[in-house]
Amino acid sequence: MSAPLIEMRGITKSFGAVKANEAVDLSVAPGEILGLLGENGAGKTTLMNVLFGAYAPDAGEILVGGRPVAIHNSADALAAGIGMVHQHFHLAPRLTVLENLLIGIPGKSGRIDRAGGLARLNEISRQYGLSLDPNLPVSALSVGEQQRLEIIKALFRGARLLILDEPTAVLAPSEVDGLFAALRSMAAQGLGIIFISHKLNEVRALTHRCVVLRHGKVAGRVDHPAQTTSAEMAKLMCGHEIVPPVKEVSTPGASVLTLDAISTSGHAGTPLRAVSLFVRAGEILGIAGVSGNGWRPGPER
Repeated sequence: MSAPLIEMRGITKSFGAVKANEAVDLSVAPGEILGLLGENGAGKTTLMNVLFGAYAPDAGEILVGGRPVAIHNSADALAAGIGMVHQHFHLAPRLTVLENLLIGIPGKSGRIDRAGGLARLNEISRQYGLSLDPNLPVSALSVGEQQRLEIIKALFRGARLLILDEPTAVLAPSEVDGLFAALRSMAAQGLGIIFISHKLNEVRALTHRCVVLRHGKVAGRVDHPAQTTSAEMAKLMCGHEIVPPVKEVSTPGASVLTLDAISTSGHAGTPLRAVSLFVRAGEILGIAGVSGNGWRPGPER
């Protein structure tokens, strides 16, 4: 039996008196998509930051291909074949797709190897169905395309294990299908994937196996996600049955706020185009949307 791509044994990490991870064991085999579940604050991102070298564990060890490795930073992780796509992308908006891929990679005779980079980008595109125009600036890419670039960037650097931290939070439903197709293609070709998500229907559809964290510890494991209900997974995550809230009947009053065909320039975020809405007294109005589509104020507001 071949060794796992990666294995984490007894990982413990504390921040002061708070134990973010306590004696966590986790492994990923070649060709496996592992779901990592837990409520906010359960320790998922901390555990992955340990694996990617952002944090040093207080105890435990990491093995790659059955051999113990010391991962002190992201460069060590990348050298070990571990790539991570964070919730917030690390891209240079004014540079092109190709230039972002070549950042930090030594070229030939002190020069950037654009031809080699382009050949590698085309290879990844053919192999996994991840295509991008190499000459487009990152600022011209959609949020979904920027995420695709982050995935390509990890593969470009030789990642054999890919960590995705809530990747569908920024995607429209049509983009999720494309992402899942690419991830399944990667797994079919022997890569390992760790998929962090709160969307249990997606976890059930995509992953081969799940590890559930609660209060920094492994609360349970799900060997057959597709045959496990979302309610059963949620109970493992929270430690109790989840009871949906009961919506009370209300009678809203007159409008207290009205927006009529509001448009913005987009200097402080995604531009709005002729948005109209109203809020009535005694009413809770929900505003929903995918990140980057104008549903929340920009950073300067």
